[in-house]
Amino acid sequence: MDLGAFSVSLTVKDLAASKAFYEKLGFEATGGNAEQGWLILLNGTTTIGLFQGMFERNMLTFNPGWNGDKTRKDAFEDVRTLHASLKAGGLEMSQEAGLDETGPGSFVVVDPDGNPVLVDQHVPKPEN
Repeated sequence: MDLGAFSVSLTVKDLAASKAFYEKLGFEATGGNAEQGWLILLNGTTTIGLFQGMFERNMLTFNPGWNGDKTRKDAFEDVRTLHASLKAGGLEMSQEAGLDETGPGSFVVVDPDGNPVLVDQHVPKPEN
C-alpha cells in the first residue's frame, strides 16, 4: 500500500513566527496560503506543513498522488480505495472519506497513542 508523499503537519500558535523559525533551519515556503493560516515548507526531501487554528494536534500526513518533491504521480491508489482497504482491515476512522466522490478527499485514523494520521489527496481520482 502506497500512501503517497509524507509530511508532518504542525499546529502552530503564530504562523509568521513558526515560518521564520523553520526558515532558519533551511526550510523554504513552497505552497499554502498564509492569509488562510497554512504554509507548506520544504528542505531537501523533508516537508512540513504549518497550520494555525486548523487542527487540535500535530499529525502525520500522507498525500496519495504526490511524490516527495510535490509532483503528481502518474498512477496511484485513490484515497477512497485506501480508506476502504484500511477500514476492511479493522481500522476505525475518526474522519471518513466520501466514497462516492471523484475529486480530492481525505480521512483520518488515530494510532494507539492518540496521534492522528491524515491521508489527504489533493489531486483528482486517477482514471482507470
